[in-house]
Amino acid sequence: MRRAADVHAAMRALPIAPDLDTITGTRTAMILAPHPDDESLGCGGLIAEACARGRPPAVVIVSDGTGSHPLSRDYPPWRLRGLREAEARRAVAELGLPPARIAFLGLRDTAVPRRGLGFELAIDRLVRTIRRHDCGTIFAPWVHDPHGDHVATHLMAPRAAAESGATLFSYPVWGWTLAPGAMIDCPAISGWRLDISAHMDAKARAIKAHESQVSGIVEDDPSGFRLSEDVLSHFLGHTEVFLRQ
Repeated sequence: MRRAADVHAAMRALPIAPDLDTITGTRTAMILAPHPDDESLGCGGLIAEACARGRPPAVVIVSDGTGSHPLSRDYPPWRLRGLREAEARRAVAELGLPPARIAFLGLRDTAVPRRGLGFELAIDRLVRTIRRHDCGTIFAPWVHDPHGDHVATHLMAPRAAAESGATLFSYPVWGWTLAPGAMIDCPAISGWRLDISAHMDAKARAIKAHESQVSGIVEDDPSGFRLSEDVLSHFLGHTEVFLRQ
């Protein structure tokens, strides 16, 4: 067991990858995002760099995003789902991703399955997407992200990799917010940091495109989710972290 503060320090001390291929290889990458916005928060720079190199990744949004404002009458689930999908499309467009490269599994936000038929069907869709786009790497949420949908998405990745032969990396999102003194089962940290200096502005625009998560666009649910400035500060730096699984 290690203190989260020590794990965070180890992540920030990871070596800078010489180039994108060091992390992704020369084939297509797949980004598994539990919710619309995680793709931009955790992997926005990687997506932009891959697109700039002419190898746009496949981005798969796992949940429908409807858990962010559950009490809104102006945005009932069907409308909120449409809003969040539209925001995700605008976000990845800011990163240079073609529209055909983003897909939505539509699993219910806050209830992404970890086993059973829904889980197996999701794996099947992921494997078919991996084969269609010839993906050689999968990027999934870090195992210690403290959110059930992130954990469920993390569990999908090894299964999809085993069936497709892809290499696995993980990226922290909510893991950055773990209390410094929290003890987690993380004996070693290995992987890379990717220098995203050239894409910081595009990443910031992509995050901002998720208006429902960063602004008051949904006005009638005061308990609704909103990314704080403190949380956003973890994702607006010069590097992104990718951990070997």
